[in-house]
Amino acid sequence: MPETLDLPAGCQDWQQAWPWPHTLPHVAWRGVNFTADAICEAAFTEHGIALPTGLSSAVAKRRAEFLAGRLCARDALRAVTGHAEVPGIAETRAPCWPAGTVGSITHSAGFAAALAAPARHWQGLGLDAETLMPAARATRLSPQILTPRERDWRDRLPAEEQAMFTTLVFSCKESLFKALFPLVQRRFYFQDAELANWQPEEGRVTLRLLTTLAPDWPAGTPCHGQYVADPRRLLSVIALPF
Repeated sequence: MPETLDLPAGCQDWQQAWPWPHTLPHVAWRGVNFTADAICEAAFTEHGIALPTGLSSAVAKRRAEFLAGRLCARDALRAVTGHAEVPGIAETRAPCWPAGTVGSITHSAGFAAALAAPARHWQGLGLDAETLMPAARATRLSPQILTPRERDWRDRLPAEEQAMFTTLVFSCKESLFKALFPLVQRRFYFQDAELANWQPEEGRVTLRLLTTLAPDWPAGTPCHGQYVADPRRLLSVIALPF
């Protein structure tokens, strides 16, 4: 059994069980719920995680998100490498994973999580957590998030499923960006990929690139992932094999 991590006050419900329908070989997952106001600045020192200079004057919520996410990442790395390392911060402000590893961190509404794996097994991993969008917000944001084909797809769904569909597409595209950006080193946006296949009964999704991002990542490339949803949140993961 994995060791139980010593969590700071304000963090609870440590999660190590794989949440998606299908496991990914050599990938470790960690998640935790947290209460931002209950996490004090001393928790960084107590748990051996440096508070970045840029967060020294940040609101409690932002500091807590960083600490909870790094705790998850450190333990996920311990699980797959045997070394409990803390990802740094790249110039792009994305997590900087230790050499020989890949991973992803997310946080949303009092929840943080991370994935990690040896880089010899996966090119990239992307993880995203989202609270389910209310219908009005989903409608307002859909022109930005959804391609014309995706909007047609959404419009054919029952009205009560449309906000969930928009949340799903948003989350999967966020996961895709986290998985692909370290490889292509190029920013891309919601309209540069679209949902090509959705299997709700399997919890599987496939996104297709609409823009060539790099010679190895031309338009038309499929990228496969999974998701799981409950009344609290939706979790998506995009995993890029070799």
